[in-house]
Amino acid sequence: MVSFLQIDNLTKSFGDRLIFGDISFGIAEGEKIGLIAKNGSGKSTLLRIIAGLESYDSGRVVFRNGLRVGYLEQLPQFASSLSVIDTCVYGDDDVSRAVRSYELALASGDDAAVTAASGLMDSLGAWDYEDLFKQILSQLKITQLNQPVGELSGGQVKRVALAKILLGNPELLILDEPTNHLDIEMIEWLENYLSRSRIALLMVTHDRYFLDRVCNKIIEIDQESIFTYNGNYNYYLEKREERLESQNAEVAKAKNLLRTELDWMRRMPQARGGKAKYRKDAFYELQKRAAQRREQRDLELNIKSSYIGSKIFDAHHVSMNFGDKVILRDFNYTFSRYEKLGIVGDNGVGKTTFLRLLLGEIAPSGGSFDIGDTVRFGYYSQQGITFDESKRVIDCISEIAEHVSFDEKTSYSASQFLQLFLFTPSDQQKLVAKLSGGERRRLYLATVLIHKPNFLILDEPTNDLDIVTLEVLEDYISRFRGCVIIVSHDRFFMDRTVDHIFVFHGNGEVQDFPGNYSEYRQWLSLKDEEEKPADEKPAKKQYSSSHSAKNRMTFAERREFESITAELDALNKEKSALEALFNSGTQIPDIAEKSARYDELKSIIDEKEFRWLELSEKDE
Repeated sequence: MVSFLQIDNLTKSFGDRLIFGDISFGIAEGEKIGLIAKNGSGKSTLLRIIAGLESYDSGRVVFRNGLRVGYLEQLPQFASSLSVIDTCVYGDDDVSRAVRSYELALASGDDAAVTAASGLMDSLGAWDYEDLFKQILSQLKITQLNQPVGELSGGQVKRVALAKILLGNPELLILDEPTNHLDIEMIEWLENYLSRSRIALLMVTHDRYFLDRVCNKIIEIDQESIFTYNGNYNYYLEKREERLESQNAEVAKAKNLLRTELDWMRRMPQARGGKAKYRKDAFYELQKRAAQRREQRDLELNIKSSYIGSKIFDAHHVSMNFGDKVILRDFNYTFSRYEKLGIVGDNGVGKTTFLRLLLGEIAPSGGSFDIGDTVRFGYYSQQGITFDESKRVIDCISEIAEHVSFDEKTSYSASQFLQLFLFTPSDQQKLVAKLSGGERRRLYLATVLIHKPNFLILDEPTNDLDIVTLEVLEDYISRFRGCVIIVSHDRFFMDRTVDHIFVFHGNGEVQDFPGNYSEYRQWLSLKDEEEKPADEKPAKKQYSSSHSAKNRMTFAERREFESITAELDALNKEKSALEALFNSGTQIPDIAEKSARYDELKSIIDEKEFRWLELSEKDE
C-alpha cells in the first residue's frame, strides 16, 4: 500500500504536562483509522498538529508529496457574511470562479448570464466539478446557496464544512468529531459514504457504531503512548482487554521479582558493590517496571436521585407552532414512573422545543402539561452553561453547595463530589478557561446532578464526552431510580439507555415506537420493503408477521405485562397460603371470610392469566 502520512517520534507537552511522547504511526492508502483516548489525552491536539495548525516539541510529520488533505474541525469557523456557495467553492482558481458564477447566474434567473457562465464552464471543462458540487450539496441537504453562513444552525454549518472538504476531492480526510451536531440521517449518510469510498481516514469520534462500521484500524492514546489494533471497534475492545490483562500480569511479576532483588540489595556487602554493578542497574530498572501500575480513573456516578412519586406528568391536547411551522398537534401522553424515553428526528423538527415546553421555559400554543408535585427536573442542555472563565473548577461547585448529602449514608464535600467526575484536587484548582471541551461537559454534568434530580432531561449529552465516560453515563442511567428523557443522535447511546422512542417526523407528527433506535430502523426497513410494489420485491423474500410493529407490545402494554407478572406472583402466593391453612387441620375462626377470599383470588388469577397470555404472544 502507498504511504500517505508518516509520524515519527512525535512529542507534545503543555508546560510541564506531557500529552504524548515519542509516538510513531503511519496512514496508508485506503486505511480508515479511528483515534481513541480519554478526554484531555491529546486527540484533538494530535489532529491539529497533523493538519499544521499547532506546533509540537519534537519528531516529524511527513506527507506524501502532492497529497490532497481535508481537515474537519470539531467546531468549524467561517466568515459569517459569506454565502453558502462562496464558503463551499471558495478558491481563486478558474474552475472555482466559474462554478460560483454559474450557480449565481442560475439563482438570479438571468438567461444572458446563464449562457455566458455556461460557455465559461464549457471552456474550462468544469461540468464534472459542478456535478459533484450539486450531488454533495443535495445529499447533505444544503439548498439555500445564497444564505449567509452566519444565519445557519450548528448542524448546518457542520454540513457546509463537510461539503467544502469533500468538494476538494481529498485523498486523506482528518475528521474531529464529524457526527457532532449532525442528525441521524446525515450520520448514516456520512457513514455509508466513507465506508464505500477509497479515501484514507483519520478521525476522532465518540460514535461507536460509526467507528465499528467505518474503521479498519484503531489507534489508542493511553498513558502518553499509542497502541495500534488492526480491526474495527469491536476487535479493539477484545484486544485492548487482553493487553491490559497482560500488562497487569507483567507488573505483578515484576513486583514479585523486586522483592527478591530488594532483599539481595539489603544483604549485599559494601565491598562487593562494584562487582555487582550490573545487578544494581537491573534492580533500578526493575523498580521502574514494578511501579507501572495502571491508574484506573473512571467516572464514578454513585449519585442517588431524590424520591419521585407515581404521578410524573400528563400532556393534555398540547399544540405548539411558530407561525406556519407546527411542532406539536393535539399531543396527549401520560408519563410513567421510571420511564426512559428517547427522542429522535431531523434537526429543526422541534425536539429541543418539546423539552423547553415540558420544563415550562416556553408556553404551548394550546393545551397544557400537568407536572407531579415530587418531580425535580435536572436539565442537561445541548448548549451547556457559560462558566466564568476566571473562576477555578472548585468554585463552580462550592458556589452551589459546600456539602452535598444524598442520604444518611452518602454525603460529599464539594471537592469529594468533583473527584467523582475525574477532577483531582490539583485539577480543581485549574481555571475554567484551561479546561478542554470534554472537561467542561463533565463539570456541567456535575452541576446538574448536584441538585439530586429525579427526572433527567438530557439534550445531546454525548457531544465532547469520551467513550469511557459515555459507558459510565450509560450504566448510571440504567440504574437511575427516576425518569429520563434523552435527545441524542448517538445511536449506540440510545440503544443502551432507552426503552421506547418518540420519532418527530415534522409538521406536528410524533410517533411512539416501543423499542430502541436500532429496532425502529429495522422495523422501518421491513415496512418500506413490504410497501414496495410486488414486482420490486426480491424473489422468495418473506418476512414473519412477528416482526411487524402491529404485533409488538406498545410501551403501555409492556408496563402492563410487567405489572401483571408481579401481581400474579403475589396473588398465587396468597392463594397457596390459604390452601396451606385449609389443609392444616387447625380451627379457622373466620373460615367464611377466607373461603370467600379464596374464591375471589381464583377468579382474579384466571382473568389476569388470560391477559398475561394475550400479551405474551406479542413481541417485546
